[in-house]
Amino acid sequence: MKDHIVRATAANGQIRAFAADTRDVVETARQAHDLSPVMTAALGRLLTAGAMMGVTLKGEDDFLTLKINGSGPAKGLTVTADAKANVKGYALVPDVMLPPNDKGKLDVSGALGIGVLSVIKDMGLKDPYVGQVELKTGEIAEDLTYYFATSEQVPSAVGLGVLMNKDNTVRQAGGFILQLMPFADEKLIDALEEKLRDMPSVTALLEEGRTPEDLITYLLGDFEPEILETYPTAFVCNCDKNRVEKALIAVGKKDLDEMIADGKPIEVKCQFCNKAYTFSVEELKGLRKKSKT
Repeated sequence: MKDHIVRATAANGQIRAFAADTRDVVETARQAHDLSPVMTAALGRLLTAGAMMGVTLKGEDDFLTLKINGSGPAKGLTVTADAKANVKGYALVPDVMLPPNDKGKLDVSGALGIGVLSVIKDMGLKDPYVGQVELKTGEIAEDLTYYFATSEQVPSAVGLGVLMNKDNTVRQAGGFILQLMPFADEKLIDALEEKLRDMPSVTALLEEGRTPEDLITYLLGDFEPEILETYPTAFVCNCDKNRVEKALIAVGKKDLDEMIADGKPIEVKCQFCNKAYTFSVEELKGLRKKSKT
């Protein structure tokens, strides 16, 4: 089966869980943004987390945004996801190159540095929900674990991974989120912590051919897991020329006048998917007439 997410419960509802295979999602992002290996790993982890968090949204039109702003050379990442597990994202600096970390792995933490992780949920209310935490490690999974514990008061364990081929294409990508309900038994918590402490990496499990369903069984097999739902997930951008037109109209007449004065067509790229849209001088004049500023 292609990229997908499973939602499950275990231990008579004391645990809720999500697991994902996102290889194609991350490879699509890598190609769209021409990402370096370390930035593929960084953005891939956040895309995987965003897709899993997206399926927790209640309304069909709800969506969430994950943003990381850091002091490292990557500067930042942005990912948005909806309730149908459609996800998209970009890196502010897509071509960061760093040597491996002291474990011989891609140095995502070094690329991001210290900074802030923001989770913004737009659920159709007057104001979106915004939760923010400091980056504790820059490894993203650990930072999201900290976010869930502090901002949502939900004890959680998050695992995320991206493994690259030698030609810098994506070999494996995926992750899991485990969350304990308020009534979870202390013995259950201890047993789960022991399981997580001894487990191999997410990508090692995926490399063995394990599916998201298998990840749930591996993690929660001792706690009678039940898979409730399966969601296909994909890198999907909803940009189109009309949306870009609205953005150009919003920049105002002064900036549009400068573009028109150049006497050449302009190319505008979508930040999320890098698709290019071209506007002729005549089209720009038409947009200027629509501008109110």
